[in-house]
Amino acid sequence: MLDQIRIILVGTTHTGNIGSVARAMKTMGLSQLCLVAPKELPDGQAYALSAGASDILANAKVYDTLQAAITDCGLVVGSSARSRTLSWPILEPRDCAELAVKEALTHPVAIVFGRESSGLSNEELQLCNYHVCIPANPEYSSLNLAMAVQIVCYELRMAFLPSQQQPAVEDDVAYPTSEQMQSFYQHLETTLNDTGFIIKQHPGVVMTKLKRLFTRARPEEPEYNILRGILTSVQRFGRNTPNNKE
Repeated sequence: MLDQIRIILVGTTHTGNIGSVARAMKTMGLSQLCLVAPKELPDGQAYALSAGASDILANAKVYDTLQAAITDCGLVVGSSARSRTLSWPILEPRDCAELAVKEALTHPVAIVFGRESSGLSNEELQLCNYHVCIPANPEYSSLNLAMAVQIVCYELRMAFLPSQQQPAVEDDVAYPTSEQMQSFYQHLETTLNDTGFIIKQHPGVVMTKLKRLFTRARPEEPEYNILRGILTSVQRFGRNTPNNKE
């Protein structure tokens, strides 16, 4: 089950942090590490600080973009310590872990951590189904990258351990993958442009708000198929109206 959960680091600056994250992961039984556009690949310092978790570093997958790293994931959770102008569904680490372990029975799950200095961008956070925030001391909430990963990995292990005592029950609910949802958003934006709902010269934040809506609703796979069918029907109707006929 834990093999279905990947820890993704985006834009990591210091290779030592990558090594420390690998150590944090291995102590809790996680092994799937992904690096998105790291400033440098793991080097001697990373291996030294991994303290025996060199296998995780050696097998880490490297991607150019976060979207590429989460294409097949059915659940993506991004870490965020900052309040955002546009709110997103928030989980605490314990709730995040319980949801991740449950859904790892049916599809890959990604927990995403951002840059040491600035975290994840708003665009990257909008690729996530939920945000996870560690409720640290508000007067001193400074957590380095490896500490944050360690906390989340500990909660993942604690959520996983009960399944070793009794068989986990697979959830019948299937969700579209990240790739499918991004395709849906492109389809939705194209349709809204075609109907004139979105004015190309003044797009505003319509798509951002719609992404938040569908993220909050989190359509199941049959509902996703219905939504795609609706958009296709609207486009077909638009092509067949008298003004659009040649």
